[in-house]
Amino acid sequence: MIEQLLILVKPDGIKKSLTGNILTKLSEARMFIIGAKAVKVDKKLAEEHYYQLKDKPFFDELVDYIQGKIYGEPWDRVLAFVYQGENAILRMRQIAGATNPEEADPVSIRGAYGRITTKGVYENVVHCSSSKLEAEREIKLWFKPEEIVNPIYSVKKVTIEKEERIIWA
Repeated sequence: MIEQLLILVKPDGIKKSLTGNILTKLSEARMFIIGAKAVKVDKKLAEEHYYQLKDKPFFDELVDYIQGKIYGEPWDRVLAFVYQGENAILRMRQIAGATNPEEADPVSIRGAYGRITTKGVYENVVHCSSSKLEAEREIKLWFKPEEIVNPIYSVKKVTIEKEERIIWA
């Protein structure tokens, strides 16, 4: 079954210069990248991404972490990718490894490059969607339809007046 998922290279992965290593490891799955961009994560996006954890005591630290606040510039961003392929979610999550870096297979991305901070935050360098439902929610949260090279979800055209945009001067 062809699936899509969101993969983020988190700020700690960028700070440790692991982007190339991570993409090389992900390429082993022979998936297609159908969306890619660098994102400076604002608080609203961070909170929406981790909405299911909002009642956890570590929620605020998690929001700061995905925003890169503990690293500062130029590491206060993520690289967001949409991958597509056969059984993409399971295959890419196996390559990424367990969420807890200490429980991850040592040859996985998180097992090789992740750590747990003294505050208990998992610095696990990547995020991978956990299910088809979560993948759709996350892809729609992080990407606009025109940023994906293959159509994957239904879209509609709307006219939005007085929308403020930044354009090239």
